[in-house]
Amino acid sequence: MATKSLQEQLLGAGLVDKKKVKKLKAESLQLKQKIKKGKVTASGDDDRREELKRQREEKAERDRVLNMERQKLAEQKAVHGQIRQMIEQNRVRKQDGDIAYHFTDNKKVKQLYISQSMHDDLSRGRLAIVRLDELYEILPEPVAVKISERDSSYILVCNNRVESIEDDPYADFQIPDDLMW
Repeated sequence: MATKSLQEQLLGAGLVDKKKVKKLKAESLQLKQKIKKGKVTASGDDDRREELKRQREEKAERDRVLNMERQKLAEQKAVHGQIRQMIEQNRVRKQDGDIAYHFTDNKKVKQLYISQSMHDDLSRGRLAIVRLDELYEILPEPVAVKISERDSSYILVCNNRVESIEDDPYADFQIPDDLMW
């Protein structure tokens, strides 16, 4: 006895009709031809490859942005550490005095009591006032300039340096009282 194919068996049992068998044969034939030509696998794989490539590129871009943010934070932290170290190493010891020096900090007027010599040096720009955490420190002007190059938010007072009047070539001349401009 010859073995019947699955299609013939299903047709004999009455589970499918002749139209359905013809349609399935045509579809399977087309699928076999596409597989032989390589169209089915290539088109599906190309779309998938493009999608995977796009996903990899997006992930790489996200990682690059995240790394840049981390680098900026690390650099900022290093700069703040350098500034803190410069302030702690170069601060001028405050001499308690009876002269109040007024300055602004975040739109609020603050004051430090200092000696006359420190007041003169602050006014002439030889000293500067900086904020470290919640404390105010007095530094030499060259150190304050280095700090302001890194981050100017620490500097509260840094007047322009004014040389003494002794170097002034016009110091010998008096200014008349009745001078009108």
